[in-house]
Amino acid sequence: MIELWGMSIAGFLALAAGLLLQRERIGAGSVTDRLILFGPVFEAVALAMFAAEHFTAAASLLPVVPRWMPDPLFCVYFVGLALLAAAVSFLSGRCLRWSGLALSLFFLLVVATSDLPAISAQAHERLFWSLFVREISFAGGAMVLAASAWPRTSAVCAWLARSGRSMVALVLAFYAMEHFFFPRFAPGVPLQKMTPAWVPAPELLADTVGALLLVAAIGLLVPRLTRHAAAAAGLVLLLLTVFFYGPIFLLERHTSLAVEGMNYIGDTLLFAATVLLAGLATDSPLSAA
Repeated sequence: MIELWGMSIAGFLALAAGLLLQRERIGAGSVTDRLILFGPVFEAVALAMFAAEHFTAAASLLPVVPRWMPDPLFCVYFVGLALLAAAVSFLSGRCLRWSGLALSLFFLLVVATSDLPAISAQAHERLFWSLFVREISFAGGAMVLAASAWPRTSAVCAWLARSGRSMVALVLAFYAMEHFFFPRFAPGVPLQKMTPAWVPAPELLADTVGALLLVAAIGLLVPRLTRHAAAAAGLVLLLLTVFFYGPIFLLERHTSLAVEGMNYIGDTLLFAATVLLAGLATDSPLSAA
């Protein structure tokens, strides 16, 4: 119960702070521009939620810490503090180039230390690959965010933006295929949860989301379509977060699946934010440092 309250309060406070601090920037521009600029805010909300989980449910996260790392409990709290620091940076618009790079490196380290060593044993499992590419997409979105705060003339800016968008686009295409081949799994970030029986036409929902993700994956790689593709796919994922995973959590909040339901909200919101970040422009820095 403490974990749920902690994640909920952290997410709400981060959202309120983001809307307050970024109200002038988000309030200007086209609908596409506004959606894209919500990316750092939604990223911060999800990161704050998971930071709270690290602080309130540290014991339950110990099994995911690599065995060779010393003092696993310290590692859990340290990661929680790092995620919180990144959330504060994204909300305030300060030091984005460094917090974005650090967050990207964190997700890539998760891949290197947890996922890559398990390939030989779990390569046949669909869930393993879903989690593997999810971390890569999170790293890619953070790279584009860092690029948006770098001088446009810098070679680092171009490399980060191009690499990050390519990573997000590839993951969108991968998830699109999963929606087509495994339509009974819950859409958005297709993990182990099945679509509930009360959801009408689950196969149609999966195919529709899959088609939209595939189109967005292609659009991200076309410069004149990048922002529109990111905004459209990000909006679809946000709608899934609110109108699909939100009701699922409410129905499960008094069961043993409550924490899982909250984590699905955070996961899908983080993926939505990642896609929105992939559409950030690199000619209008969000931060001066």
